[in-house]
Amino acid sequence: MAPFRFPVLRLVLLALATLALGLQWADAQKSRAHVYVIPVDGVIDLGLAPFIARVIDEAKADGAAAIVLDINTFGGRVDAAVAIRDSLLTAEVPVFAFINKRAISAGALIALASDKIFMAEGGTIGAATPVQGGMPGAAAQPVEEKTVSYLRKEFRSTAEARGRPPELAEAMVDADVAVEGVIEKGKLLTLTTDEALEQKFVEHRADTLDALLAIAELGGAEVRNVQPTWAESVVRFLTHPVVSSLLITIGLLGIITEIRTPGFGFPGAFGLLAFGLFFWGQWIVQLAGLEELLLVGVGVLLLLVEVFITPGFGVLGLLGIGAMLAGLGMALFGPGATSVVIVAALTRVMLSLLLAIIAALAILRVLPKLPVGRRLVLAEGLTADAGYSSAPESDMHWLGRRGTTVTPLHPSGIVAIEGARVDVVSDGEFIDAEVAVEVVKVDGNRIVVRKLQAQG
Repeated sequence: MAPFRFPVLRLVLLALATLALGLQWADAQKSRAHVYVIPVDGVIDLGLAPFIARVIDEAKADGAAAIVLDINTFGGRVDAAVAIRDSLLTAEVPVFAFINKRAISAGALIALASDKIFMAEGGTIGAATPVQGGMPGAAAQPVEEKTVSYLRKEFRSTAEARGRPPELAEAMVDADVAVEGVIEKGKLLTLTTDEALEQKFVEHRADTLDALLAIAELGGAEVRNVQPTWAESVVRFLTHPVVSSLLITIGLLGIITEIRTPGFGFPGAFGLLAFGLFFWGQWIVQLAGLEELLLVGVGVLLLLVEVFITPGFGVLGLLGIGAMLAGLGMALFGPGATSVVIVAALTRVMLSLLLAIIAALAILRVLPKLPVGRRLVLAEGLTADAGYSSAPESDMHWLGRRGTTVTPLHPSGIVAIEGARVDVVSDGEFIDAEVAVEVVKVDGNRIVVRKLQAQG
């Protein structure tokens, strides 16, 4: 056995050495600095805010050395930018903004909230005055003074928090702010890379991500490019202004079509699905809650009551429409919204309602002429000559007769006609007892009466 002792010992020592090296390599990889890179491009929307907040929390828990915001945007929603700004100011991980190539409007506020700003050659930052959208195809319009004042102070306080010139930040929002030697009154401030460096508004020039990391002394760091999860991507899609307005239109179209063609079927299900997607997206970004959902639900219920239980269009119908519009509008703006934002949200809902009504009328008019519609609509008349009758012969003789209501018609009840008690329905309005009525239609088993007008 002696000849095998030392070779076996050597194998054991070799295995232990290999294990030790592996553990050292794993520890080195674990302790290696890593950087999270977040893309901030396209439209700044409300779906971007929870995505950035999630990555900040993840980077903190993972012990990341820094977070880099790769910014290239013309801007977007102010409320989304403010939510992102708040997350950046409280982040416990260093945040670097890499402007490649532009940070305009809402993008400028996000960059301002970062610990350091790096700009690529040919970059721009600024032009952040708020505007409100007009009618489709029309140019955006300026907002009221209090909105400009609010955003100006948001920019100033953010710049002060990061040690950047606050007057330059204000000049990006308000054309009435002048900065001697930089921008005159009446113009909005936008800085190029060279200008921003000269005014000490940004810290460094960097044309690539590698150059940024080298300047930040993170040249050997592991770069982790993060992207929204599928759920975050869906939320960003659903909360896009165009998509959310389209969902409202489809939801209203489904409800209108379902009410016009009673019986729960495809239009109603499709409308509820559209409303479900709309409210899910708005709930995720914390715009919609139980209140908005209840308002829309109550509105739909009131409309159904108005159509099927109390025929005619009156107070319940108006209240139902008002509740639906209010609930949908409230789901489009958050707390602290200005009157301009509120009016814009309600305008979007009203336009969606108008489009839904037009679409419903077109569908109900065109559907019977389509091959699919012809399968759903009876094209041939069922005449009396062919043996069909729309009402029992015993009821037809009441047509044109007059009588007096025995019970109130809400809308059904009993009328006394020539000594007989007849079950009838009104033609839409409520009729009290002891009122003179006339039979105006006999349709199937329905005998329809109308209140006689008093003779003057």
